[in-house]
Parts: sequence; C-alpha cells; structure tokens
Amino acid sequence: MSQIHALSDDQVAGELKKMTAFIKQEAMEKANEIRLKADEEFAIEKSKLVRQETAAIDSSYEKKFKQASMSQQITRSTVSNKSRIRILSARQELLDRLFEDAGKKLGEVSKNKGKYQDILKNLILEGAYALNEDKLQVQARKADYDVVKKAIEDAQTEYKKKINKDVAITVNESDPLPEGS
Repeated sequence: MSQIHALSDDQVAGELKKMTAFIKQEAMEKANEIRLKADEEFAIEKSKLVRQETAAIDSSYEKKFKQASMSQQITRSTVSNKSRIRILSARQELLDRLFEDAGKKLGEVSKNKGKYQDILKNLILEGAYALNEDKLQVQARKADYDVVKKAIEDAQTEYKKKINKDVAITVNESDPLPEGS
C-alpha cells in the first residue's frame, strides 16, 4: 500500500488554486459553448422570423398592388364608358337633328313634283341595284301614287339602260304608307 502524505498548507493552497483555475476554465468553456449555442439558436429563430415577416409583407404588398391595379382598371373603364356614352349621346342628338331636318326638307321637296319624282326615281334605282331582283314592290302614300308610278317608269328605263336587264317594279296599293310619312 501506498503511504498517505500529509500536505502542507502551501501545497493545499496551491492545489486549491489549480483546482479552482481548472473549474473556472471548464466553467468559462461551458459558458462559451452555451453562449455560442444560444447565439446560433437566436440567429436561426431571427432568420426564421425575418423570412416569415418578409413573406407576410410581400403577400400584403402583392394584395395591395392587385387591389390598386384593379381599382385603376375600374377607373379607366368607367372613364372610357362615360366618354363612350357622351359620344353616343352626341351622335344620337346629331342623328335626331338630321332626321328632323330631312323630314322637314322631304315635306318641302314633295311639293315640287319634278324634283320629288327625280328623288323617288333615284331611291327606287338604288333599291333595285342593291336587291338585284327581277320583281320589286314599292310602298308609297296614296297621295304620291301618280308621282311614284312615273318615277318607276323612269327607274325601269334607266335600270335597263345601265344593267341590260329588265326589272318589274310595281306599287303595293294594298298596303299604303300612312300620310305624313
């Protein structure tokens, strides 16, 4: 067996210092390990939270961008439709005025038999050219039957001359147009 030696106070103090230094060193290393591990976990958690928040911000931005884009499209469409409506209403007013003026002038033209007959002949010819049929019927007011019949004769002659084809045009006397039209 080995002998037990008694240590002096200086030796005991020296051994205690060594043990304390060793324990302190171990504690420092362990504290550093814990700090590094905590910093690493913090960085991972921080990175995860930053990614989540970035994704949430991107999603929010994308949603707001789509809403703004849709709002702009709706505004553009509304402005475009209002513009179209203004143009159409102006066009309709112009057409109404034109029809009104044409109606007034037609009333005046029908009083001048020669001019009226020439206009009717040209209208009948236009219809004959457009329809390109062998037989046509014309509707007229009862009061205009005489003028229309003369216009038909002139139209048939001119049609034959220009197209080299006969066309039979008659007045539909069973269904006259109303007076004032």
